[in-house]
Amino acid sequence: MGKTTSVVLPVESSDGKPADGFEFVEVKPGRVLRVRHILPERPATTESQPEAGSSVHCKRKITVYRNGQLVIENLGDVLHSEILQCQNGDVEQCSTVEVELSDYTTAPSSPDPKPAPPLPTSDQQKPAPPPRRRRRKPKRTVLIDTERCISSCKGTHLDVALFFIHGVGGSLDIWGSQLDFFSRLGYEVIAPDLAGHGASTAPQIAAAYTFYALAEDLRAIFKRYARKRNILIGHSYGVSFCTFLAHEYPEQVHKVVMINGGGPTALEPSLCSIFQLPSCVLHCLSPCLAWSFLKAGFARQGAKEKQLLKEGNAFNVSPFVLRAMMSGQYWPEGDEVYHAELTVPILLVHGMYDKFVPIDEDQRMAEILLFAFLKVIEEGSHMVMMECPETVNTLLHEFFLWEPDSSKKDTVTTVTAGQTTADDATPVQTLVVANGGSTGTPKVNKPLNK
Repeated sequence: MGKTTSVVLPVESSDGKPADGFEFVEVKPGRVLRVRHILPERPATTESQPEAGSSVHCKRKITVYRNGQLVIENLGDVLHSEILQCQNGDVEQCSTVEVELSDYTTAPSSPDPKPAPPLPTSDQQKPAPPPRRRRRKPKRTVLIDTERCISSCKGTHLDVALFFIHGVGGSLDIWGSQLDFFSRLGYEVIAPDLAGHGASTAPQIAAAYTFYALAEDLRAIFKRYARKRNILIGHSYGVSFCTFLAHEYPEQVHKVVMINGGGPTALEPSLCSIFQLPSCVLHCLSPCLAWSFLKAGFARQGAKEKQLLKEGNAFNVSPFVLRAMMSGQYWPEGDEVYHAELTVPILLVHGMYDKFVPIDEDQRMAEILLFAFLKVIEEGSHMVMMECPETVNTLLHEFFLWEPDSSKKDTVTTVTAGQTTADDATPVQTLVVANGGSTGTPKVNKPLNK
């Protein structure tokens, strides 16, 4: 907090190569980002060829109605796996999962309302058929029907690259444990500093820190370093950029990891926030803001956590950049439909003591996404990758090596929306979410300031 404009200088070793893998990339004239790029040495004699992987049928129908309801039907394969317990996930039967996002004022007060009592029956009178849902006119319908090949990604594969993207107030240094761990395993890792963060340039214009400006910076970084199979790892606000890249490059993004990213809600800056105060006021409040971030970002606030915060160069941005970043979080396209269109496998990691992002937001994200696995780390908070590096590294590595097991795919019975079971109950699981939570706790959608 309160530091001067970043000064970018190339750090080179005696042999002319960047020291410690640091590079400086000019994404636009005068806009330079620091990038840590580690490409391990891989002898050609020990190369192993990429594995074929398993093909998964991704078929989904997303319908948006005029009353604000969103219905998602999964008609293809559904993957379920315990990442830490088994390497292969099971491809379960084709089933229809219906998710309704109803208005919170009309949502029922309990998740399981009691059905009406059945009418008395006699020999001459048959039970009345169940009431049919009145057909509503959809406002928009999105159909997804594609095949996705999901394979194990090992460090020895030349076509695999890992991208680490930090959030507001962070830097690439917060990924220090992950960069060292996966580079030692042979992975190619890329971690940039966002504009105004770390050692990247800090333009003194607010428009340089909007979501779209930062997204274009990361698009340039991705196109420069991308391989055939890329894995995106984002933290907090960085999760939104991972979602953007996965949506823009579905063929190149193989897997995504979202760490404390929040719910699938379109971003909108909060009008009643401390970050709307003038930069000079924020400069005076910088010690309080740093202390608040330490208290909310870590489960414990001891000397170790303070040292981690210092080593990670986190929350060390100028008040102007901080204010512009928070005010520039405007991304109306990133709504529930945008996230529901993703067909990439996604690992959601959440720190139990996170005070910035409640766990129900990540649970809601898991409901909307097609292939999502939610893992909660009980001893972690918002900066879980710094607090519990060994646990996070293990989770990520198991997810990188994971691939679905389709051996049971042909032995299960396919169930579609038009079929019924023996007890005349349709195999439809209905989840009613009231604009940001379950029907038991309805609440209004709120901006995701992360």
